[in-house]
Amino acid sequence: MEREPSASEAAPAAAALFAWGANSYGQLGLGHKEDVLLPQQLNDFCKPRSIRRITGGGGHSAVVTDGGDLFVCGLNKDGQLGLGHTEEIPYFTPCKSLFGCPIQQVACGWDFTIMLTASGIVFQWGTGLASCGRRLCPGQTLPLFFTAKEPSRVTGLENSKAMCVLAGSDHSASLTDAGEVYVWGSNKHGQLAAEAAFLPVPQKIEAHCFQNEKVTAIWSGWTHLVAQTETGKMFTWGRADYGQLGRKLETYEGWKLEKQDSFLPCSRPPNSMPSSLHCLTGATEVSCGSEHNLAVIGGVCYSWGWNEHGMCGDGTEANVWAPKLVQALLSLSGLLVGCGAGHSLALCQLPAHPALVQDPKVTYLSPDATKDTESQEAMDKERNWKERQSETSTQSQSDWSRNGGL
Repeated sequence: MEREPSASEAAPAAAALFAWGANSYGQLGLGHKEDVLLPQQLNDFCKPRSIRRITGGGGHSAVVTDGGDLFVCGLNKDGQLGLGHTEEIPYFTPCKSLFGCPIQQVACGWDFTIMLTASGIVFQWGTGLASCGRRLCPGQTLPLFFTAKEPSRVTGLENSKAMCVLAGSDHSASLTDAGEVYVWGSNKHGQLAAEAAFLPVPQKIEAHCFQNEKVTAIWSGWTHLVAQTETGKMFTWGRADYGQLGRKLETYEGWKLEKQDSFLPCSRPPNSMPSSLHCLTGATEVSCGSEHNLAVIGGVCYSWGWNEHGMCGDGTEANVWAPKLVQALLSLSGLLVGCGAGHSLALCQLPAHPALVQDPKVTYLSPDATKDTESQEAMDKERNWKERQSETSTQSQSDWSRNGGL
């Protein structure tokens, strides 16, 4: 919450947008395509305090302002940036094709899109889920929104008003004004909290799964979900093998080896039902990447999950199995966070002292991290990591597609 102006009408503290992680397509908006292991401040492309929402897809990012303007950057081979061409854009640039459209929210899956209008109607388009649906629901005709190349209304939600929509790699979800969660699409990793392998129409997750509380907010990764209830409780469920649920499940690997090729109802993984994660209670901001997450608790940024590209912001590539502080941002106040498939973004309030504001192209360091040797070690580690990563970039892209649950 913003502070009220003082009697002297002093200017509010400065804010800035930070980005880090995978950057193969310029999705960090930094003007280059090299991965970044520690948060870096972006050049101004809009007034930071006007930013309302931050989000990311497989290789692209989007920022929505209070005025309804949309800024995009990154991968664009399928025209997902909405700029009228298919060239990659390494800087955030305004998307003018949606100006004047009453869009409340847009979410992007691996190869489909879901949209929410201002009146609460949900649309979906893109053919990415059709092959999965036909394989898992043989002989059944799929609804049009699974095969449409233009916006098609999602059937099965006519008696509810959606407040937000979500897209995973192969699933979709919607939260209604009654605090109910509806899910549809692939259930390969138990992310739909259902017995069926594929849900062709939206199905409600029963209230007892959330301790009979109304859900007030929900987020989705490629194959896992996070929900917050009216009392601030946080629940996670779905895929767990990278730490994306914020807790280590010892039984998951055994289940995966036994049932990896099975789509029978009995093959539902043990982590498919929502489970409370007490350390996240009271979080004010949450965002899910493909298999990693960010949260703001008490004004401090936390991260957990998949960390191959450094998107957890701890300077390493080791997966993070429980939410932990992003130390590089510890001296800053977190305002907004956003995740792409393998990168992270955070809007933070900068210190009032102008001497602490770094050059936009330089990683922001907290006042305590002032030793040159420490800075050099971090830079050397990042440079060495990039050299190793360039040798295996092709394999990484293959792993992303495979891990998406296609």
